Amino acid sequence: MGIHRLNHAVLYVSDLARSVAFYRDVLGFRPIPMTPDGFRGAAFLQAPGSTNDHDLGLFEVGAGTGPSTAGRGTVGLYHLAWEVDTLDELEVTAQRLAAAGALGGASDHGTTKSLYGQDPDGLEFEIVWLVPADRLDDAALAARKRIGRLDLDAERRRYGGQTRGGVGVSVPA
Repeated sequence: MGIHRLNHAVLYVSDLARSVAFYRDVLGFRPIPMTPDGFRGAAFLQAPGSTNDHDLGLFEVGAGTGPSTAGRGTVGLYHLAWEVDTLDELEVTAQRLAAAGALGGASDHGTTKSLYGQDPDGLEFEIVWLVPADRLDDAALAARKRIGRLDLDAERRRYGGQTRGGVGVSVPA
């Protein structure tokens, strides 16, 4: 099988305009004009810097729908994870999520540095920076077996705020 990456995700949302505004204003996604003529209640967005046709599809199911019970009462998707290039970008994203009341947490997974957020419908997502392959050491690899508190200032001192993440891991070296 030749699968090598996730191209896009599609989410059901209760209020399309509210969700588009969140992903656009908080996470920087741009709306892509590709909704079929005559089709209502859908939007397609592309992440900043993405080369995908679109990264996120949103389909409105209406305000009368209940929240997702995935993981609490039913099976379902836990979260999506989007990658940023630098720790400085991760910090800016943390500030934007906090200002929007959407930052749920932050974790150090050793090889990844992660923020967790929720969109207006409570759907969870992760924003992650990956330690580049040439910076992986025994301590980072061993720390994958735990979830620690993320100290972004310490990580920027260790790796540099502008160091491109994921090189040799998720992006070619």
